[in-house]
Amino acid sequence: MRYFLDVEFNGFGGEVISLALVPEDRDAAEFYEVLGCADPVPWVAAHVMPVLGREKRPRAEVVQRLAAYLQEESHPIVMSDWPEDIAQLALLMITGPGWRMPSEQITMELLDLPLFDSEGLSATPHNALSDARAFRDYMLAQERAPSWAPGTKV
Repeated sequence: MRYFLDVEFNGFGGEVISLALVPEDRDAAEFYEVLGCADPVPWVAAHVMPVLGREKRPRAEVVQRLAAYLQEESHPIVMSDWPEDIAQLALLMITGPGWRMPSEQITMELLDLPLFDSEGLSATPHNALSDARAFRDYMLAQERAPSWAPGTKV
């Protein structure tokens, strides 16, 4: 199954603040966890921190929950529209020097979506869960859209 990823982090290259994985199947469970941020940059303090909507958890607990969530699927495919989101997810999978979160196989796909606007489509912009839902909904709508060219007779 495909999972649509969104991550909020503390500025360019900053620490992960929250992470969401939203499954393609609307009836399947979503994953959303908050790690928090002790010293957010001004933009993050103004736009991300007020909309987290959940209490923060320690990194080790988030990693444990993430591992359990991803192990429910034999071959999860993680979709992202931003490279740093994939990088942040991969960093969470590292549990210590030479150690990583257990997983059989995870595929990560980076999509170039110049027309996708998470801020405009998200019910709560800069909330990772809301943004991941908007990403999923956008992708599924694009896949259902007719593939014929304008002006073509059907």
